[in-house]
Amino acid sequence: MPTLVVLDLVGIFVFAISGALVAVRKDLDVFGVLVLAGTTGLGGGFLRDVLIDAAPPAALADWRYLLMPVVAGLFTFRFHPAVGRLERTVNVFDAFGLALFCVAGAVKALDYGLGPVPAALMGMVTGIGGGMLRDVLAGRVPVIFRGELYAIPALAGAVVAVLGTRADLPELLVTVAGAAVCLVWRLLAIWRHWQAPVPRGPASV
Repeated sequence: MPTLVVLDLVGIFVFAISGALVAVRKDLDVFGVLVLAGTTGLGGGFLRDVLIDAAPPAALADWRYLLMPVVAGLFTFRFHPAVGRLERTVNVFDAFGLALFCVAGAVKALDYGLGPVPAALMGMVTGIGGGMLRDVLAGRVPVIFRGELYAIPALAGAVVAVLGTRADLPELLVTVAGAAVCLVWRLLAIWRHWQAPVPRGPASV
């Protein structure tokens, strides 16, 4: 199985679990759980494929891409008390998903002829797009706009992947290096409670 497909499938599964947990906590039914799981798992890759004109999007061309969020959603729906108690662990897996997606998105964008800067942006979009769509559907401000250091590590990992690919480094090395930068930064942010800068003082009207 190609490396990009493996990265996509693993990332889809862990992202879908986080989406399903949000749905369960919003008291949605099983259909709602599956919708949020699918949106979170597939949204970023779908946006990437549409923007880089990769038709049809991988989520619609390969049944495995659709299976992952269904399995993750049903699993979370059935065992949500146990999954919820493991939220810190889920956050760690989510960080792995972010790291995998930002690299896979950047490399795929390069494969479709994008330049370094737009390819890095596509890597970031792949990592954060599903979570943004999830939060909008769940009626809350997207996490990445609330001070979470999420998009910045994704962009950093994508930049490393782009630079490594452009330098003709081995694919495995590029993947590991880019994912490691994103993963370590995100895990440190979770552990140390780092936040992106936010405005101080009362908002002006």
